Amino acid sequence: MMEGIQLYLEQLAVICRKEILAIWQDKATRLIIVVPCIILGFLFGYAANYNLEKAPYAVIDLSHSKESAELISRIDGTGFFQRAVTLQNAEEISDYINRGEVVMAVSIPPDFSRRLNHAQEAPVQVIADGRNTVIAGQVIGHMGQIISRYNQERSGSKSPVALEMRTWFNPNQITRWFFLPGIIGLLSFSQVFLLSGLSVAREREEGTFEQILVAPISEPIILIGKAVPPMIVGIIQCTILLFISLFWFKVPFAGSFLDFYAAVFFYVLSSTGIGLCVSAISKNMQQVLVYVIVMMVPMALLSGIITPIQNMPVFLQTVTYIDPLRFGLELIRRIYLEGLPLTSLSWNLLPLTVVAIVTLILAGYLFRHHT
Repeated sequence: MMEGIQLYLEQLAVICRKEILAIWQDKATRLIIVVPCIILGFLFGYAANYNLEKAPYAVIDLSHSKESAELISRIDGTGFFQRAVTLQNAEEISDYINRGEVVMAVSIPPDFSRRLNHAQEAPVQVIADGRNTVIAGQVIGHMGQIISRYNQERSGSKSPVALEMRTWFNPNQITRWFFLPGIIGLLSFSQVFLLSGLSVAREREEGTFEQILVAPISEPIILIGKAVPPMIVGIIQCTILLFISLFWFKVPFAGSFLDFYAAVFFYVLSSTGIGLCVSAISKNMQQVLVYVIVMMVPMALLSGIITPIQNMPVFLQTVTYIDPLRFGLELIRRIYLEGLPLTSLSWNLLPLTVVAIVTLILAGYLFRHHT
């Protein structure tokens, strides 16, 4: 019994060592493992930002009064907007917005001061660039708050309702707090998918895969030996991205590292199973690359990393239930940001486990029957 276990472990070690050397000795593969992970981690951390900060705007002040100057000063003082240009007439607005030089134009009419002093309604026109709906929505929202405070302070009356807003898990609503945990999941999933997909296809091109199949090694050992190295790479990449998120971008980690890595294990296991299935039906590495690209794009879009799943049409929300990326990202985000234990996230863990078991069994079958 012990001799049989020792033999299995020795065979597994040989296959794992062979796979790790194949990954490490290929310079291009080494670069794929490390460089994109670091570059994209920093890129998303800095570039993926939906927070409105010093957005350029134009102003047309036809009133030239103390009241209009006070309103403009309030807009400038929020930190959300930065005055880019002061225009003289409304005809200039379209040119600046069309060229993308400003995201908003504020037009104050000539009778603004007179209307305010006579307790009349004084309209202020706000024109937002609607080509970017996210920015336009924030512009309108912030301007509504500025005008509301301005009106309240001029009237000298207190609002009967005092609104106290609190944002849990992300108090300052910083975009990178949402994106970076998702990027940890997305990049590791795609890299593991690619590496596991290339493993069998590479051997088919070299003509060595058939030799492994006829060798006195059981299918489970071959399968595990092919799965372990990509999973190790995926866990290492998760760790690199976790360090970037924690120590560079200062996104606080609220959960347990044990729960986090347990979730990552099942997550990369499901990715490995899918990759091995793709690899088993591919004749060469070019086919694997095509499969990975074709599958990753819809999986990423349906995962909720860019837009909330609740905002998708109902039929697409149903489709997301077959996307392991959806459940993996939710696991990582909820452990990272909310600090939930893995035991509270079984609804997300179960689909990943099912995908991993089904795809690994299918990959083992395809190894033998799809040559």
